[in-house]
Amino acid sequence: MNNFDTKGVCAKNIEFELDGDVVKSVSFNGGCNGNLKGIASLVEGLKVEDVIKKLEGLTCGNKDTSCPDQLAKALKEALINK
Repeated sequence: MNNFDTKGVCAKNIEFELDGDVVKSVSFNGGCNGNLKGIASLVEGLKVEDVIKKLEGLTCGNKDTSCPDQLAKALKEALINK
């Protein structure tokens, strides 16, 4: 299980598990519960690179980032540290 501490968003951290290059599970701690459960459900089973392409750069309100963008950052970091 990977753990990523978020920056600049309501969710405090993201826990996720990969199976090779596929997202196996995602769990956000804090943040907008229903929306983040929806995002987690939608990305499970997708290739890591596809999730990064879809979510990277998304913003929330006037913030420079968002919970989905933070997930993309977490997945990129996991690929680097693989």
